[in-house]
Amino acid sequence: MALIAVNDLSVGYGSQIVAENINFKVEAGDYLCIVGENGSGKSTLMKTLLNLQKPVKGEIIKGDGLKENEIGYLPQHTDVQKDFPASVKEIVLSGCLGRSGFKPFYTSADKKLASENMERMGITDLAGRSYRELSGGQQQRVLLARALCATRKLLLLDEPVSGLDPKVTAEMYSLIAELNKEGVSIIMISHDIGAAVGYADHILHIGGNVFFGTREEYLGSKLGRFFLMRQSRDDESMPLFKPRKKNPYSIMMSEDSGTAGDSDAYASEETEAEAEAGNASEETSAETAVEKASENGVNAEQDADNDNKKNKEVKDNDR
Repeated sequence: MALIAVNDLSVGYGSQIVAENINFKVEAGDYLCIVGENGSGKSTLMKTLLNLQKPVKGEIIKGDGLKENEIGYLPQHTDVQKDFPASVKEIVLSGCLGRSGFKPFYTSADKKLASENMERMGITDLAGRSYRELSGGQQQRVLLARALCATRKLLLLDEPVSGLDPKVTAEMYSLIAELNKEGVSIIMISHDIGAAVGYADHILHIGGNVFFGTREEYLGSKLGRFFLMRQSRDDESMPLFKPRKKNPYSIMMSEDSGTAGDSDAYASEETEAEAEAGNASEETSAETAVEKASENGVNAEQDADNDNKKNKEVKDNDR
């Protein structure tokens, strides 16, 4: 049975629908990336999956023994989080609270789990440091270690590389991919279509149209080919993993507005997508964009792996 199955879901605020007609499932070991333009309801969907707000319509079924307190969550990085006055060890340990409930003291098992996850994220030497003193990349590693203390099954990540420089972004993607290889299922929101098709095995695209399928099916769809082609065209001189200053396919809306976007505007986007996807020369451009995204995804992961190996060699020599 799937870890999560979503059937005919509509999400929003009160009676106002942000996204609808959402159907997908996540099996053990899956890596699902949620993509779409700003205001399409990605973060609203994730909050609904976490039971932080109720669905407007439809159902979310959790199976395979998955409990509410067995889902690790890494929210969007905010200024408030960046200035949180606690040590790295304290923050990582706090991830055990949801799994084992409130108690006055952490158990030896909790402390062991926190130490293991700090080791996995390469932040053991930062355990006594204040969280607010760390770089953005180090802070995200701390929060990821905290999320791992809450789960061994499923991680929900809301734009985990937002605001990070290209090198640190590649390292984070590599860490997340490694966790997935170890058996942790991943649901990740991303504005970077290239990263999505470079790492995820399934794609959920929400907006005017909803698509769910494998990475290969998404790349073969008109919607997927158009969005990937447009990102590659608009950001041709920009490295694939460089954070975007502006989402090239936003629809005059922000995620915080709680609105689904202009349906007429999106309808014209769909018409343009079909027209461009049907043009032979544009098809060639789309294929080039797909190849570029895949190559960059592999290269970034290899670079991050090489950096990790070098860091390990330096530590071994120091010992």
